[in-house]
Amino acid sequence: MGAVVALDTLLASRTLWHAGRSAAIAADGEPTGHAALDALLPQGGWPRRALTELLLPADGVGELALLLPTLARITADGGTVALVAPPYIPYAPAWQAAGVDLAVLQVVEASPRDALWAFEQCLRSGACGAVLGWPQQADASALRRLQVAADSGACLGFALRDRKHAVNASPAALRLEWVRDAHGRPAWQVRKCRGGPAPAQAFVPDAA
Repeated sequence: MGAVVALDTLLASRTLWHAGRSAAIAADGEPTGHAALDALLPQGGWPRRALTELLLPADGVGELALLLPTLARITADGGTVALVAPPYIPYAPAWQAAGVDLAVLQVVEASPRDALWAFEQCLRSGACGAVLGWPQQADASALRRLQVAADSGACLGFALRDRKHAVNASPAALRLEWVRDAHGRPAWQVRKCRGGPAPAQAFVPDAA
């Protein structure tokens, strides 16, 4: 009987994989602030309590513009946003103009050797609504720890990484890669998403 109860619990929580069909996942994601992107994602937004990877060809291709609506909403609600070892000093006027409350924006300085540890600790702390990190070297085991830490800390985690890592498997709940669409426009292609197959259509910010 105990095994039956455990199985029922798994089914009710929708964490059990059903052979032959995708598991039903409630559309309970954190809105991205981009309606067209929310429509593409099975959960209707960023996966909560989870790690999202943004795979980039270079810094400054629009990754912050993608995240700022969410970060602004989190800080407006009093949540803390932490930036762990960002590659550049954040330009405060631009963040403020995007609606981010600078009073709850924290920049964590860390050496390359300590940055991954600091990223994990911020995610796990339970004190942050969202944490952004730029891990240079992170294998599957390190990414798994970040995913677990985001779940433990009930936090949105964003790992901004070189897109060369797209060929490697990742435990992140969501992976978006910066690409150009058929018309040469910058776009975000979903490479992996929790709750369903990755959509073929890319999200083009300028077309939203």
